[in-house]
Amino acid sequence: MFSMKKTFQFFAAAALSLSLPLSVHASGDVLRLDKAPLQFDNASLQNGAKLFVNYCMNCHGASALRYNRMQQIGLTDEQIRDNLLFAGDKVGDLMKVALRREDATKWFGAAPPDLSVIARARASEFGSGADWLYTYLRQFYRDESRPSGWNNTVFPGVGMPNVLWELQGEQTAHFVEKDDGHGHKAQHLEALEITKPGKLTKDEFDEEVADLVSFITWMGEPAQEFRQQIGWWVLAVLSLLAVLSYLLKRAFWKDVH
Repeated sequence: MFSMKKTFQFFAAAALSLSLPLSVHASGDVLRLDKAPLQFDNASLQNGAKLFVNYCMNCHGASALRYNRMQQIGLTDEQIRDNLLFAGDKVGDLMKVALRREDATKWFGAAPPDLSVIARARASEFGSGADWLYTYLRQFYRDESRPSGWNNTVFPGVGMPNVLWELQGEQTAHFVEKDDGHGHKAQHLEALEITKPGKLTKDEFDEEVADLVSFITWMGEPAQEFRQQIGWWVLAVLSLLAVLSYLLKRAFWKDVH
């Protein structure tokens, strides 16, 4: 059995471990995420689908989704075929990529993950998976020490390059050295500065990323809107049943004193 002293030491150690940040970057900064301005209207999701196919599907698949599921966001088979399919793909095919895992591992150090449910997988105590993706895609900066020439403040040391750099431009990260509170020096991000403008302004780029993240989030649960609509009907039926149950109870018990 634990002695009182050992029990106290055990709980003190546990409390100390819980008090430490759960996600501290190589720069010494605790993860902070921007709120993703999600839009699930057809126009935003269609733009997000275009961005996903053109910029993400070179390496990442979405193998839990078929192309024709995008009929749900207002696209016809012809529009899907003309604008979103690679050569040889069919409208009813799963959204897979030709890149082999062994080749991806050789080139990038790790195989790019399938993005079907990435928005759900990245959820944490710091924010939703959509928040993580929205922040991550906007936080790439030039780092010549990395094999790809890019790094990221949300995912330091990431093997993925900034595939949206032509739209965003090139950012430079400015770090300052600070004491981490434990007697060690750590690099803290002070600012990200656009040093080579891209095709879009900052606000325009943020809107494009928001559409892309909205599509990736929708992709993880295309039936979300229908599920929410059904939920309101279920609540309405349950409320009606609750009223009927109360009236039935009163009828049964009215003669009981």
